[in-house]
Amino acid sequence: MLWVPGGRFTMGSDEHYPEEGPAHPAAVDGFHIERHPVTNDQFAAFVADTGHVTLAERAPDAADYPDADPSLLVPSSAVFTPPAHRVDLRDAYQWWSGVPGADWRHPQGPGSGIEGLGRHPVVHVGHADAEAYAAWAGRSLPTEAEWEYAARAGGSSEYAWGAELTPGGRHMANVWQGDFPHANDQADGWYWTSPVGSFPANGFGLHDMIGNVWEWTADWWSAHRTEPVPACCGAASRTRAQSVDAALPPHARIPRKVIKGGSYLCAPSYCRRYRPAARLPQPIDTTTGHVGFRCVVRNSAAAS
Repeated sequence: MLWVPGGRFTMGSDEHYPEEGPAHPAAVDGFHIERHPVTNDQFAAFVADTGHVTLAERAPDAADYPDADPSLLVPSSAVFTPPAHRVDLRDAYQWWSGVPGADWRHPQGPGSGIEGLGRHPVVHVGHADAEAYAAWAGRSLPTEAEWEYAARAGGSSEYAWGAELTPGGRHMANVWQGDFPHANDQADGWYWTSPVGSFPANGFGLHDMIGNVWEWTADWWSAHRTEPVPACCGAASRTRAQSVDAALPPHARIPRKVIKGGSYLCAPSYCRRYRPAARLPQPIDTTTGHVGFRCVVRNSAAAS
């Protein structure tokens, strides 16, 4: 882990997607943060020690989804399935599929595996899985403010490394190059996830804060507010109930957590969320092949 000194910074952005604004002052205390996302090897050690069964490996409870087709209530996870041609970018179901048997050990579904991928970020983990790992490791998930402060490394540039996505033509993160979602020219060397540390560290020495996989945070989702955040951890005053999208049908009103950082699927042609200010809501009952996490240790525990 690396020590991140506390400080004040401008959180969010008024220049891109509406959920990133308004830009506002925030502050965090010092904390330790993992140099890179938790890897398959690290998660495997946790599972071997605890016997933990992830969300994707368990069948959904029919009582939680009373209107669902029972045949669909099987262990599964969302897998990126690239179409063969251009599609309507307003419909993510054109490239996401719920695949029975997809989980952290089988990232592309049955028949796939993680042999040779020990240094790749673990994926298909739910928020509760990330929290369970953090508790086992004596750590916590970062707040959104902690995560963004660490990604910015004390700066205010658009990207974690400066003002350009590919300065001097150099690829700084694992993101999509080409016409999303059907054509990736892999100019950065990777189609799916990449081994952690494959790209340069930011100013704090942290790898993969941008691209590769989205990362769970501790914060419930809500719009940014302009009032000062609490001194400890930069945690926002949000609740589980406030994180639910009330405009959705009742069966889809799932509590959501903030995810940060973008992934290998973020593309200039579709999703420019490979920036520290970018953020999305992720339902806590959902696992996918492009969301992982990293952990922090705070305050007195970190100092000792």
